Amino acid sequence: MTSLTPTRTPTSTVLKSLGTLALLLIALPINGIVVVVALVWNLLTQPLQKKPTPANNPKTIMLTGGKMTKALQLARSFHAMGHRVILVETHKYWLTGHQFSNAVDRFYTVPAPQKDPEGYTQALLNIAKQENVDLYVPVCSPVSSYYDSLAKPVLSGCCEVLHFDADTTKMLDDKFAFAETARSLGLSVPKSYRITDPQQVLNFDFSNETRPYILKSIPYDSVRRLNLTKLPCATQEETAAFVQSLPISKEKPWIMQEFIPGQEYCTHSTVKDGELRLHCCCESSAFQVNYENVDNPQILEWVQHFVKELKLTGQASFDFIQAEDGTVYAIECNPRTHSAITMFYNHPGVAEAYLGKEPLTEPLQPLPTSKPTYWLYHELWRLTQVRSWQQLQTWVNTISRGTDAIFQVNDPIPFLTVHHWQIPLLLLDNLRRLGGWIRIDFNIGKLVEIGGD
Repeated sequence: MTSLTPTRTPTSTVLKSLGTLALLLIALPINGIVVVVALVWNLLTQPLQKKPTPANNPKTIMLTGGKMTKALQLARSFHAMGHRVILVETHKYWLTGHQFSNAVDRFYTVPAPQKDPEGYTQALLNIAKQENVDLYVPVCSPVSSYYDSLAKPVLSGCCEVLHFDADTTKMLDDKFAFAETARSLGLSVPKSYRITDPQQVLNFDFSNETRPYILKSIPYDSVRRLNLTKLPCATQEETAAFVQSLPISKEKPWIMQEFIPGQEYCTHSTVKDGELRLHCCCESSAFQVNYENVDNPQILEWVQHFVKELKLTGQASFDFIQAEDGTVYAIECNPRTHSAITMFYNHPGVAEAYLGKEPLTEPLQPLPTSKPTYWLYHELWRLTQVRSWQQLQTWVNTISRGTDAIFQVNDPIPFLTVHHWQIPLLLLDNLRRLGGWIRIDFNIGKLVEIGGD
């Protein structure tokens, strides 16, 4: 149901799309039965279900990023405590299956911010006024986080906004600027260089370095972000060929960063006025669709120090490498919600972490009973790649120990509508355009396309 290699011809695009649609059609009856059984179960057991104590002062929360699972999770967390949720997405994703969730009271679409920044801000303001929104929590895509910062001062006149200001977002989103800021605070980061011309790499003296380097685009690149080619290559010619194949320019700068061997981690952090109020950490991978919370005090301390020193308010996703000697190095920071927040699916305190005014004794973290989260349709595709008994055991262990991030017995409809409405309609639209796609990401609810959003 997914592919990790770019489509090369219109014919292969069509065949891949049609094949995927056929697989989704085969899965539809099974999915439908699961959802119907869950609905009937809810109907029969609802009077017996123990519900958490609702908030004394219910609020209206506006969430963007409606196509993504992390927005669905936040909607459920707020709804469970009696708050009202308004879900928002851009016009392109009017078809998001999350709009059918029990947790969503109203759904709106708005212009794409990169195409119409003023229209995007005005649409958010109109919704906030019309729905009497108390808190706006942007669940940003990489493209929209800066535009949400531009909208913040406009929206702040009618509701609270849990997001960074524009200058802070630019700094956090710029891998080099972030590294330099962290370094200035005495925090550990890899050696980094800002690259605006391939010749800078070719002129760099690697002979004095003990570790290799990698190149990463500073502007978000959904395709090349997975390329971790080590520099220098085996020969000067190979290094030159690789570097010159990348779209490096002053307008699209890259970062050349020291590659530190070790375990990679990703985090989600919700902060208000420099206080870390919600935090989770898990082992990371290039294409992240599995999350299991791990306790890493060094990373927690690093994040707390960083957000306190800068007095940050918003949501941030940090990526770390922990070297063999135990030192943690922050690789980058994305100023937006991380999908790892799905690990809070059974935590009753999430809404209060976002809405509360009183300081917490310690940051909220996933419950010890929280299972690892996965996306079943991604796992089904992975099952087709199993080639050994050990791989099969690993796959079975993932399914048996974890829980699907979209499916919930008390809110089953999104499990049907994301997989058999949202994604098929996106595939059909892609077929119409012969646009080509690289993979399906059920987590963020879209087709990953070269040059896409």
